[in-house]
Amino acid sequence: MKLIFQIILLAFLTISGCKSKHVNESESRSEAPKVVFTEFDLGERDLPKLKREVNDYEFIFTPEQLEKLTLIIRDFEKETTNQIAVVSIDSIGKYTDFDQFAIDLSNYNGVGQKEKDNGLTIVFSKNLKKIRISTGYGTEKILTDEICKNVIDRTIIPEFKNGEYYNGIEKGITELIAKWK
Repeated sequence: MKLIFQIILLAFLTISGCKSKHVNESESRSEAPKVVFTEFDLGERDLPKLKREVNDYEFIFTPEQLEKLTLIIRDFEKETTNQIAVVSIDSIGKYTDFDQFAIDLSNYNGVGQKEKDNGLTIVFSKNLKKIRISTGYGTEKILTDEICKNVIDRTIIPEFKNGEYYNGIEKGITELIAKWK
């Protein structure tokens, strides 16, 4: 009985303590609120729990861009069962290696079906100027490290250098999907 009461109290405090800030389109994207992960958002390894296909923790994409990327990813998953996650992140917390952070983030969140290991996660940080494509073992049989590196170097990075983060990610996903089918 005490446990139930404690859970209800914790839920009430969590819900009543949550506040959201509406960002007007006229406000600068650089003034967007920082995402600070609380103990309720982070798992045992200080990694965020991904809530959707596109997790924009740096507030880089517009709502329309988020929707378009999500539809591309969902349509591809319906067609193939392959899963894609995109994550923009401001920092990697206690990690010192961005690549390891990306791999652990993908594994922690179980991107891809366990029995097929058919996941792919694109983790990037505008702030840190880093990007990594992390693939499951089943996926890397088709999308090798070399293919992923070429997509990053030839497709995504040139767009990022022009400040076109959405275009880079959309073109990168489209190219990866074409090679993955």
